[in-house]
Amino acid sequence: MQGSYNAQNQMVADWVRFNGEDLEQAESIQAGVHQTQVQAAKNQAELQQQADALAAQNAALKAQQEALDKQQAEIAANKAAIAATSARFGQLDDYYILDEVTVLFGNGQTKVDPKYTEPLMDLVAKAKQYNGYNIQVKGYASAVGSAALNQERSEDRAENVTNIIIQQGHVPLTAMLAPGAMGESRQVGNDKTEQGQAENRRVVVQALLNKGIAGTLAGLPETKK
Repeated sequence: MQGSYNAQNQMVADWVRFNGEDLEQAESIQAGVHQTQVQAAKNQAELQQQADALAAQNAALKAQQEALDKQQAEIAANKAAIAATSARFGQLDDYYILDEVTVLFGNGQTKVDPKYTEPLMDLVAKAKQYNGYNIQVKGYASAVGSAALNQERSEDRAENVTNIIIQQGHVPLTAMLAPGAMGESRQVGNDKTEQGQAENRRVVVQALLNKGIAGTLAGLPETKK
């Protein structure tokens, strides 16, 4: 290299001589710098691809979580509906109550008022939707009069209601539980009042489904009482 110094006392080259090895080394360095730049660009592209893939994966996971949350909410809603259904139907030991009808009687009367025929037939129709249903009939009396007479009247009332169910509802005897004559037991009204006495002169009819046969309440229809 040959040159001269400038005003700042810096060497300014007039010409520079390289030997073959110096040129080769310079070209090698330049090639290395270019290769590094190419690799850096490639790495940047790969990083961007990974970032895009990660974003897509996160979006998929979010969608899956939302679907899972929705499914869990539906399961919780179904459980709540089943619990509510169970509360509506009520339970009697080993039976679900599908429907219930209360038949009221006048003082000293055992004949069934025709107005109760339709609700009794509705109960029968509802019960017949299920295999293994049973119908239970219990007769009651007020505590007015002798206990023996009231026992007899509760039995007659239960039998008269049972006959309507069997004859008009065509319910087989195998589906009927033995009618119960409950007499003056289990008073629901105050026997000191006429209204209470009227409430106690009753027959309660229930359509039942054995829990072992039913398995679950999920398929049962809603019952209006």
